Amino acid sequence: MSRLAVIHTRARVALQAPSVLVEVHLSAGLPGLNIVGLPEAAVRESKDRVRSALINSGYEFPDGRITVNLAPADLPKEGSRFDLPIALGILVASGQLPQNSIEQREFLGELALTGQLRPVAGILTASMACGSIKTEMVVPWQNAGLAALVSDTQVIGARSLLEVCGYIAGKSAIKIASAPQPSIPINYPDMADVRGQTQAKRALEAAAAGGHHTLLFGPPGTGKTMLASRLPGILPPLTESEALEVAAIHSLSAHVPVSNWKQRPFRTPHHSSSAVSLVGGGSFPRPGEITFAHYGVLFLDEIPEFQRQALEMLREPLECGEVVITRARGQECFPAKFQLVAAMNPCPCGYQGDHRRECSCSPEQLARYRNKLSGPLLDRIDLQIEVASQKTETILFAEPEVNSETRNSAQIRHSVISARSKQLHRQGKINAALSASELQQYCQLGSKETQFITRICDKLCYSARAVHRILRVARTLADLDSSERVLKSHLAEAVQYRKLDRQSK
Repeated sequence: MSRLAVIHTRARVALQAPSVLVEVHLSAGLPGLNIVGLPEAAVRESKDRVRSALINSGYEFPDGRITVNLAPADLPKEGSRFDLPIALGILVASGQLPQNSIEQREFLGELALTGQLRPVAGILTASMACGSIKTEMVVPWQNAGLAALVSDTQVIGARSLLEVCGYIAGKSAIKIASAPQPSIPINYPDMADVRGQTQAKRALEAAAAGGHHTLLFGPPGTGKTMLASRLPGILPPLTESEALEVAAIHSLSAHVPVSNWKQRPFRTPHHSSSAVSLVGGGSFPRPGEITFAHYGVLFLDEIPEFQRQALEMLREPLECGEVVITRARGQECFPAKFQLVAAMNPCPCGYQGDHRRECSCSPEQLARYRNKLSGPLLDRIDLQIEVASQKTETILFAEPEVNSETRNSAQIRHSVISARSKQLHRQGKINAALSASELQQYCQLGSKETQFITRICDKLCYSARAVHRILRVARTLADLDSSERVLKSHLAEAVQYRKLDRQSK
């Protein structure tokens, strides 16, 4: 009778799923189960879950000393995903399952005391890793649909330990899991619901077309949140690879329903969120909101109310599209190609510049409120748009059908997709990602345009970063107008979208 068994499984380390060998050895001695290989609390506790699951499934828990080694020994192991491979290792080592039944298969799953299988987090990253080496993957049935999104991986979804044992012993069959089609149609809020706000709509169209970060400011109740929630609906649909990458990120925290896995993320953290919850971190580095907003929108409502430290930590990810978390245990890099949309009032009372109510803030209060957003952070926000109060008749009565303001999200999205296709064909990336040298190549200005932008930027004392962002926005506006060259009108409009810069001078 074999006294040693080796089961293949996978750990979870950030967005990676490194291979782990579960080595189970049975020997004579006092009864006991010992787990080695840097297990954390949830892994060490698996010994009790495995014992009860085996007994309640009708199997014999072997006498003697059982040693479980999770190799490589220097890789920290966390979570309950090792329950199923440990249980199978014990059954194979004790001769209750044949050794050849576990070859070319990988196993993940948490065990209930009854022997039922429960889902685990991070299943999609493990499925991607299995697909790269063409191995079969046995997981809890709740995880099977998500894991099957990776077409190169053959996924078996089981409901219990007994069902897994019957399948690998050849006594029963389990249907190979298939990736379900989204059952819920992607349905974003429609831009046609927003009455008025012509400039804000135009700015959001430019933001979607070029991938630009945006700040909306105006009195309370003018539609800032309403506008921001409609940005995902005018963005181009996610590609298959982008959607899979987004789903893999979200699978790290919880079970992801496959009904809407192709939908762009729209994250709205509360202003009391800490810097770690926004950017990521922890002893075992975990992703933050900016990573969960990858390929989607991060909406920070009432942005001056966020901790200044948390906001300043957004500066590097806004530039490079990733965040690197360094700890004593090691370094992890999380993707963060999100589009920032922020909203704020113009002053503490909220009514500066409002024609309906008078502002009660002193200059000192206004300066203190504005200073909550640093200059370097504002520099990284391409579009700073005032959302003014609307007349009651504009809100209550529908606009004429011929008015361009009544375009719905589908019509705007068509323009956005057309503009993005021009960018990808011309330079291979969206305008927001253009470097300084690429701007010189793809955003060449005529003499009149050069004189105009030089005079304006020198007068307003714009930084080099702000000048580059104006050029990127102007290039996007030209693409929306199907213009090969960036014209003076595009530059003037791009400058108009940096109102807070001028007010802070």
